[in-house]
Amino acid sequence: MPDPIGSDPVKSDTLRTDTVKDDLHRYLHGARDALRFKIDGLGELDARRSLTPTGLSLLGLVHHTAVCAAEYFGVVFDRPFPEPTPDVDADPHADFVVPPEVSLDDALAYVDRAWAHADATIAALAIDAEGAVPWWSGPRARVTLHQALVHMIAEAHRHAGHADVLREGLDGSAGLRPDSTNLPEGMDWDEHVARVDRVANAAAARAVGPTA
Repeated sequence: MPDPIGSDPVKSDTLRTDTVKDDLHRYLHGARDALRFKIDGLGELDARRSLTPTGLSLLGLVHHTAVCAAEYFGVVFDRPFPEPTPDVDADPHADFVVPPEVSLDDALAYVDRAWAHADATIAALAIDAEGAVPWWSGPRARVTLHQALVHMIAEAHRHAGHADVLREGLDGSAGLRPDSTNLPEGMDWDEHVARVDRVANAAAARAVGPTA
């Protein structure tokens, strides 16, 4: 199966540290681009409105992940992002809710600047550069750039998956990115949905067993 994230994997028994950093950065970019794509074409209401019982919104996911990137590749490595970040100590959901006076365009521009700052840190530091996560406790608070990259890849891909489901439920839009949907071509989606439900009903009936 082709790699939807980008270039071919490195074919080498011994990976150079710069190759490791480049690979990790590429996967982080893939997650970021997939997440950012899920808000394309939406207006203020659909971008911001709650789409789950716990209040997840598409802009909230995009903004939260960018703020995390600004912090993990900013404060952690003593390279603070030069703009204010939400006070999550005062409000644990502050980074998930962009104030109404901040337009969608301005919010997304902030997101782009936060990610650009993260990219600059990643480019400037060695893969084994050390930092400290103030909001983590004990020995685990000491991290390397390698660990921060892995952490943010997991964070970004998790929220990209959330956004996939939210956007599909909102208007039916699906796929990884415009240049690589990662979806099979020529699918009859109505038939596929019907098939999934037929299998589910058959499995449920089998589990219950015959009725008297």
